[in-house]
Amino acid sequence: MEGLFITFEGPEGAGKSTQARLLAEWYRTKGREVVLTREPGGTELGLALRRIVLSHPMRPETEFLLYSADRAEHVATVIRPALKRGAVVLCDRWLDSSLAYQGYGRGLSLEWMRAVSQEFLGDLRPHLTFLLTLPPRLGLWRARHRRRSQEPDRFEEEELAFHERVLAGFHKLAEAEPKRFVVVDVQQPRAEVVQQRLREVLQARGWA
Repeated sequence: MEGLFITFEGPEGAGKSTQARLLAEWYRTKGREVVLTREPGGTELGLALRRIVLSHPMRPETEFLLYSADRAEHVATVIRPALKRGAVVLCDRWLDSSLAYQGYGRGLSLEWMRAVSQEFLGDLRPHLTFLLTLPPRLGLWRARHRRRSQEPDRFEEEELAFHERVLAGFHKLAEAEPKRFVVVDVQQPRAEVVQQRLREVLQARGWA
C-alpha cells in the first residue's frame, strides 16, 4: 500500500496540532497505520534542537540550518521509513514553514533554502498540505493562551509585522502550488467543523 504524506502549515495559533491529532484518530478508525509527528521535534535529536531554536536568539541563517538539521534526521529516520511501510504520515510543519518564517519573515533567499533542502529531501514532497489561516493578531492571542507547557517560544514574542510577513509568505507558497495546498480559514469555525472540511477534501481526492 502506498504511503500518504500530509502536512499542516499556518501561523501561530492556527490549531495545526489539534487538526493533525483529530485526523490521525480518523485514519486509525479506518485501519491505517498513522505516524503523527512534527517539526522541529519529531526525533530525539529534534527535541534537543527544538529547545535551542525556540529559546536562543540567533542569526536567520543559523536558525534555518538548525531546522534543516532536524528535518534531515526526521526524513531519514521517521518519514521515509513510514511512507515505505504504507503509513499515513501527518506532520505539523514542514519545509514550507522554513520558507515562510526564515524566508518571507526574516528575508533569507528562498532559492538558497530550497537548494540546501534539496540535498537531503530529494524528490520527497507532501501529497497534500493544509494551510490553516487566521489573522496574526488573533493567532498570537490564541497561541499564548493555549500554551500548556513552560517551553519558551521566542517566535510568539516577535513583532506583529513579522507574523504578517509570514502569513503573506504562506499564501504566496499556496498560490504557487494550488494542487498541493488547501487553504482553510480557521478564524471562526470550531475545531470539529474544520476537521470535517479536511476530511471532505481527503474523501474527494480518494485518500480517505
